[in-house]
Amino acid sequence: MQLGFKTDPGNPWILRENAFNLKHLGKTEANMCLGNGYVGIRAVTEERYVNETRDTFIAGTFDKFNGEVTELPNLPDVVGLEVEVDGQTLDLNQGEVSNYQRTLDLKNGLLTRMFNWSYEQRTYRFTFERFVSMANLHLVVLRVTVTPTTADCVVKIKSGIDGQQTNNGSQHLIEGDKRLFDNHYMQLLTETNESKINFALSTCHEFETPDHRPVKQQMELGRRQIFCKYQESLKQDETLQLVKYNTLVSDRDIDFNGHNLEELQQFGLGLLKESSKRSFDELLAETATAWKRRVWNYGKVQLKSDDPDDQLAINFARYQLAISTPEHDSRMNIAAKGLTGEGYKGHAFWDTEIFMLPYYIFTKPAVAKQLVEYRYLGLAGAHQKAKDNHYEGAQFPWEAAWPSDGETTPKWGAADIVTGRAMKIWSGFIEQHITSDVAFGALEYVHASGDQQFALDKVDELILDAAKFWSSRLEFNEAADRYEIKDVIGPDEYKEHVNNNTFTNYTAKWTIETAIQIYEDLKVNHPEKFNELSERLELDRCYPVWQRRVDKIYLLEPNQDGVIPENDTYLSLKTVDISKYRHAEHVGGIFDDYNLEQVNQLQITKQSDVLLLLYLFEQKFATKEKQINWDYYEPKTTHDSSLSLSTHAILASDLRMTDSAYSFFQRACQIDIGPDMRSSNDGIHAASLGGIWNAVVFGFGGVRLLGKQLRIEPHLPKAWQQLSFEIFWQGQKLHLNIDQKQVTVATIDAQVPVSFTNQGHEYQLKGNESVVITL
Repeated sequence: MQLGFKTDPGNPWILRENAFNLKHLGKTEANMCLGNGYVGIRAVTEERYVNETRDTFIAGTFDKFNGEVTELPNLPDVVGLEVEVDGQTLDLNQGEVSNYQRTLDLKNGLLTRMFNWSYEQRTYRFTFERFVSMANLHLVVLRVTVTPTTADCVVKIKSGIDGQQTNNGSQHLIEGDKRLFDNHYMQLLTETNESKINFALSTCHEFETPDHRPVKQQMELGRRQIFCKYQESLKQDETLQLVKYNTLVSDRDIDFNGHNLEELQQFGLGLLKESSKRSFDELLAETATAWKRRVWNYGKVQLKSDDPDDQLAINFARYQLAISTPEHDSRMNIAAKGLTGEGYKGHAFWDTEIFMLPYYIFTKPAVAKQLVEYRYLGLAGAHQKAKDNHYEGAQFPWEAAWPSDGETTPKWGAADIVTGRAMKIWSGFIEQHITSDVAFGALEYVHASGDQQFALDKVDELILDAAKFWSSRLEFNEAADRYEIKDVIGPDEYKEHVNNNTFTNYTAKWTIETAIQIYEDLKVNHPEKFNELSERLELDRCYPVWQRRVDKIYLLEPNQDGVIPENDTYLSLKTVDISKYRHAEHVGGIFDDYNLEQVNQLQITKQSDVLLLLYLFEQKFATKEKQINWDYYEPKTTHDSSLSLSTHAILASDLRMTDSAYSFFQRACQIDIGPDMRSSNDGIHAASLGGIWNAVVFGFGGVRLLGKQLRIEPHLPKAWQQLSFEIFWQGQKLHLNIDQKQVTVATIDAQVPVSFTNQGHEYQLKGNESVVITL
């Protein structure tokens, strides 16, 4: 696999950069980002450079600026340092750099940068280390060592908290108090403009000097800044070590029990004082243990592959999901770019339900439950969106931020190459399949976990409310005696304002059918809950309407060749040669030649929503039908969506096209860590990373949730000698070990029997039983 980073075949946990390159800052900043689901900090260098994006985010702290849509504000920087040696400021564009290496250890989240820097015939050795604690969500720790190797020197370091940060020019923060406590602890307070969220950022520095000499210190205040300047004289080969401790807290934090700004100050300051009593190595060991306990002990995936980077790719995907997922708070969701960049403003999409939720459903069901609960908490915003559009029920926002915010999609986007004007972003208005996606993901969690109480408490209501929306959204075609859904965007966003998008219509029908089943079950088996929901949602009025309409929802039939039309007009559009766009170095190259309106009139697909439909509802379609539609749609797909490749990997695997499946899998792995050095400038692609796990476990591992039934039918690519992984099913842990000839399925301390099917045969295991199945 061709990657944009160096790797170690013997250690699939290390990403390495062997040369400093200003042109690649965005790529490395996002891919080597540090975080813990609460805070995310891009891997900017400590010293500043042109073209860097110095982002620090706290999950859920959304704010608006000057009428724009809400976004995560870029918080004051706590990792920046200015280092001066012998009067020369450290700058890798100056002088000579040798033995440069920057590594990210995925196993414990440690970012390390080492190099020798020579200037005017003097050489200095630098090491910078940094981690965001997985054990203490609020803690960020840095260690810096400086050693002159050719002569004595004077080292000056300027370090503190820098609030002069923006979101690409938009300033979300109001300056608050800045002060130094006990001549040692610095603190900066700030507040968001519109949402009025308060933050307290605190920092302190501990030095280790030769002979334990004291370091000279001078405090400096600036606008939105608080710094201290330190100075120390070193003899040749002596080392100065600085450990910088930082805490970040907000009054939105679920673990903050205070009520006012003074209590928030003390909350952050207290965390800092306690943490700074401990050494860097002690805190690093603690976070490594937390990584193992919270992340790596769940859903273990191990490969034996001809390409060792396959293992690194799945490790990287799981690392990024871990630092992007706010496990601590169900009021927050996974942003499309995680906490790694300003792309998509920190908003959540359907990406969560279709591409990332499955990972948590099968590895950490408690986290999956929280992600579903986030959507339940968003019902008020979904109700408001439906009402604003003159519909009933819950119409979920295409882009979601704080649960009650409702729709947060920007209205205008990039420039049209033909008109030169900003293009309207229609997704927030007419990309409506998100409502079905939310319902689908919620029910997937219930079926896989068996959490019927959560279904009663929240999921049933969510699906019923979604069905109310779809029923009100349907448009009756009297001449054809059917209900249609007009003027939408499906998952293929290269087709706007289409009628009867197959994915949208099919999933809307599924939502209403599911709501009917829930209504009937509640009425018979849970009358008290039924009465509560019926009164609130007017179910007795809705139910007969659903019954009358559901079977008349228009589903486009395959044509004479067996091809399912993507929408009313797709198959009648002109076809063009898109080979140069399918194999281009960067995605989106088609817009160098066409604008979106022109693409809308061609059989060109960003990602095939027909194929996605065949994957998600595979039991509804025959293998021959899947193959016909693959053969038709895949050649017309540019895969410009980062969501596309993993879906194609899974479906190709299902169709026993193992070479194609493996190729799509590796291409999916390359979206972020591949050779395109611009691919992650605005942040990583969280959904594609979830898709990598899906391709491994659902595609090659053959795991599939079919309604309430678990199916296991693996088919490994030729390059893999072995695949093993763990999943949860119905609250029980399963271990699967697969090679080219057989699969071993074992239960681990199962408290209740676990059943699954393979090639039509049902197997049942309990306790610590296992079964070996020949492939």
